[in-house]
Amino acid sequence: MSLNPTQNISIKKTGLILVIIFITSINYGQTTTYNQFWNEIQFTRTINEKWSTELNLGAVYSSTESSSNIFQQNIQRSARVWGHYYFSPRWKFSTFLAYNYNKDVPEIGQFKSPETRFALQVIYYFHKTGYTLSTRMRMELRHMRNEEGDYDNVLRYRQQIKYILPINSKVLREGVVYAIASDELFFKSGTKVTGLSFFDRNRLNIGAGYLFSDDIQAEVTYANEYLPRDNGNQIVNAASLTLTFNNLFRNLSKKLHHKNESSTED
Repeated sequence: MSLNPTQNISIKKTGLILVIIFITSINYGQTTTYNQFWNEIQFTRTINEKWSTELNLGAVYSSTESSSNIFQQNIQRSARVWGHYYFSPRWKFSTFLAYNYNKDVPEIGQFKSPETRFALQVIYYFHKTGYTLSTRMRMELRHMRNEEGDYDNVLRYRQQIKYILPINSKVLREGVVYAIASDELFFKSGTKVTGLSFFDRNRLNIGAGYLFSDDIQAEVTYANEYLPRDNGNQIVNAASLTLTFNNLFRNLSKKLHHKNESSTED
């Protein structure tokens, strides 16, 4: 029995819809979602008007495939030392050396993968009245252990655009609440430990910060990451808390010195 053209078109449309549904179901079935908590403490120290140093201490907690508890596992601890050079009000050049203790990180695998990381970074600022827009370029060299116990070198390039908007003031200063939004693309070389795909991930961040003083601030953000991987895509929903202290020990030393002088005068 022959089919008329209308029936042929109908069958083709139905077949196309079924193929789309099938492909979509495969992609969805291969995608795993994790909920995480990222926290970091940042200590910065001004050397002069052109140079500063920074120390970051961080930890990452994650749910697992069998538990939705955001604090189910402590999957990473990290320490990072920075050097910053302020070339001009628009250009900032930085470098860092970091050590990450990775354990059961979902994107890597269920094994220990210590990592040493070196990076070069450039930030360009578009200073505008009422808000700040910046773009960040970072090249990272990651030296990390794979499942066989050997070490792989991974090159990763990161490109970010970031928007900061003060809410109750036109400038960032003590007592100001500000909104944050950023998006970052990651590209990497292929290795056993991180997979062979060139596109590493996309990270979207939205949140807010508050300046307790010119030297102390806190940021709370939500991050959404999409990670394409060889054995199944991953989505990470993360709550992030960052505390920053500028010239903490210098300021404490000044306060103690001032108290001692006041006590002597009394």
